[in-house]
Amino acid sequence: MLINIFLIIFLFNLAPAFTPPTWMLLSYIQITYHPNFLALAVVGAVAATLGRLLLARLADVIVRDRFLNKKTITNLNVVKEHLQSRPTLTFSIFLFYAFSPLPSNQLFLAYGLTDLSLKLIALPFFIGRFLSYLFWIVTASAVAHTLAAQALLSGGFVKTYFIIVQILTLVLVYLFTKIDWRSLFEKGKVSWLK
Repeated sequence: MLINIFLIIFLFNLAPAFTPPTWMLLSYIQITYHPNFLALAVVGAVAATLGRLLLARLADVIVRDRFLNKKTITNLNVVKEHLQSRPTLTFSIFLFYAFSPLPSNQLFLAYGLTDLSLKLIALPFFIGRFLSYLFWIVTASAVAHTLAAQALLSGGFVKTYFIIVQILTLVLVYLFTKIDWRSLFEKGKVSWLK
């Protein structure tokens, strides 16, 4: 059963957008099938981390290498240099983000476009996801057994706000490639790449 859960979570986290939150799937699995909650959190965090890392790598290999022009790549290299010189900041951002309920697929797409090493973000993302998944799994089991199952089964995650958030975060990834990062880092001014 854990292998199947791993594969499902991995594939959901490989998708660039419009998938339900992993914590919701794990909560549903816990409520419905009652696996060991600690094992479920570990499997979920490993699968989510590997799925997101592959998503970032695909953004690099497919989008950056094939679809972005030299000017955009040069601009993204400014972000790369900035993040490389601040590994603690990068670690902290991914750790914080892994605890948040915000979708992380677009963050990994943007990170992949910078061509940065995935080693820097794997551990903080895993830690944050493991702890947050553990919290949601235990909470779902203890507090919302019936409500969580009914909400997931009724398609409650496909609400207008979910679709709007997904679209907005995809737009943010696009805007991420259009910001003149050198101007922002050196002059403190937000301007668009010409």
